[in-house]
Amino acid sequence: MPCHGVSTRWGHPRFCWKQALERTSGAPGLGLPWMVLSLALVLVLLDPMVLWVPARAHPLPAQDHPTRFHGIVPRLRDAFGWRNLTCPVCKGLFTAINFGLKKEPNVARVGSVAIKLCKMLNIAPPTVCQSAVQLFENDMVEVWTRSVLSPSEACGLLLGSTCGRWDIFSSWNISLPAVPKPPPKPPSPPAPGAPVSRVLFLTDLHWDHDYLEGTDPNCADPLCCRRGSGLPPTSQPGAGYWGEYSKCDLPLRTLESLLSGLGPAGPFDMVYWTGDIPAHDVWQQSRQDQLRALTTITDLVRKFLGPVPVYPAVGNHESTPVNGFPPPFIEGNQSSRWLYEAMAKAWEPWLPAEALNTLRIGGFYALSPRPGLRLISLNMNFCSRENFWLLINSTDPAGQLQWLVGELQAAEDQGDKVHIIGHIPPGHCLKSWSWNYYRIVARYENTLAGQFFGHTHVDEFEVFYDEETLSRPLAVAFLAPSATTYISLNPGYRVYLIDGNYTGSSHVVLDHETYILNLTQANAPGAKPQWQLLYKARETYGLPNALPAAWHNLVYRMRDDMRLFQTFWFLYHKGHPPSEPCGAPCRLATLCAQLSARADSPALCRHLVPNGSLPGGQTLWPRPLFC
Repeated sequence: MPCHGVSTRWGHPRFCWKQALERTSGAPGLGLPWMVLSLALVLVLLDPMVLWVPARAHPLPAQDHPTRFHGIVPRLRDAFGWRNLTCPVCKGLFTAINFGLKKEPNVARVGSVAIKLCKMLNIAPPTVCQSAVQLFENDMVEVWTRSVLSPSEACGLLLGSTCGRWDIFSSWNISLPAVPKPPPKPPSPPAPGAPVSRVLFLTDLHWDHDYLEGTDPNCADPLCCRRGSGLPPTSQPGAGYWGEYSKCDLPLRTLESLLSGLGPAGPFDMVYWTGDIPAHDVWQQSRQDQLRALTTITDLVRKFLGPVPVYPAVGNHESTPVNGFPPPFIEGNQSSRWLYEAMAKAWEPWLPAEALNTLRIGGFYALSPRPGLRLISLNMNFCSRENFWLLINSTDPAGQLQWLVGELQAAEDQGDKVHIIGHIPPGHCLKSWSWNYYRIVARYENTLAGQFFGHTHVDEFEVFYDEETLSRPLAVAFLAPSATTYISLNPGYRVYLIDGNYTGSSHVVLDHETYILNLTQANAPGAKPQWQLLYKARETYGLPNALPAAWHNLVYRMRDDMRLFQTFWFLYHKGHPPSEPCGAPCRLATLCAQLSARADSPALCRHLVPNGSLPGGQTLWPRPLFC
């Protein structure tokens, strides 16, 4: 029976919502409150902003857990009449939640209520709500029942710091060896004629096996241009053959075109591949889907690159549910063993036995691709704000950072240089993980020759500074643009020019080149895809070299030179920037992000704008999050 009265997006009569839930939940007494409150947290921790709302390829407000929770709580209060919810009552309810879930962790009941909340709050289309909750419910209930979230912490998150403290992601520190840090020694420029290595960098391929030309690129679902998206209005064009400027991923033929057309950009000495293989249809993925994507794209890379060694890293989309990467102490069916074992099998031709061993345990590894160079592939999902398994324990998951310290110390002892590859950039990580990583980079600045990440889908970088003054640039992490078009971008890839394979090489980045497929040209009638050089970094930005100080100086040059910034903004979006202009707040937030390899650290941008303040009371922080 329908409810009578207003029917706006948030305006359904609250008594109808509450009565409907009571009728269908079958939860007597404390059943409804603990179920509804627990599912409120579940819906937030599913991260609707990341899962269901299309990302924009320019800075957005940070979507950490407290921010998202405060966004959804007012709607829940309106819906269920919680305006008078007090701190003592809240703590009593969450005590009941913990007791109820431990006594009866009924996944089906939890999922049923979550689906209703998702639909009523218009978090996603009804079919997406249904599929997503059913996909996530088992893992989310397991995390909730095993987490250390106390009633005080939960109510602090819900009602504010006066009621309790949200410190489930509290600070922690890794241990550094007692070996004194050597004096900083910037690398010397290579001698004229010294060998230069070309390293192909692939990231965020996002193959959509359901991509279908002619379908609606602006459908209601989180991912379009696919079977089930329907046809566009008669006045609007459908999805292009090679891809589309919308919330769409890539057909296999575009990835085949990319890999088969690499000739002019090569030859390559090796390939760094930092993950995100499956599409963004995260509400309906199965393990079989993820493994099909892994094996299909791995076989495709091997087919076109032949004997060139490929070194992969794990992306956040490889698992299902998305972002779900439990630490190794989670065993059984909910562990990540199914994924890591498949990766080890698929990548065995590229990785030595020792690397495969740690890959199987935690999704990370180290190896020596050539004399004097050590490559470390990190599983950045263990730093991710969206990895809900870290609610159980976020302190150095899998011991990965402590392992990294051991690898860097061994490299320093042997006089080797190190490259680090990973998917999520360190500036986008949970604060304690990010600050520990920053500290490690500062300690081993002489050893660490390069850092390479993806994830944001756009073309940017992050500068690291000395910890004492935060003024001396000592390292830079390069964030390469995506292969996928998601969202409204040209497909692209990156080539790094590295100080080459010879005795005494610094192995630092000397320059980089970015290549794109112009979709407007490629989708024209009768056209063939032509992958083209978009730009060379040093030439385009007038850099004396590609060392950290040059990128630091570029940011301040862009602050004072609007034309230079507009060039960066165009290239940042792979030649297809958004139609709306990037005004002063957007420009300064974008520049701040380039200086911010450490999460939640406003001091890093203090020189861009005094006190980090912008016109109208806006701030440069929280840090933008893109994907």
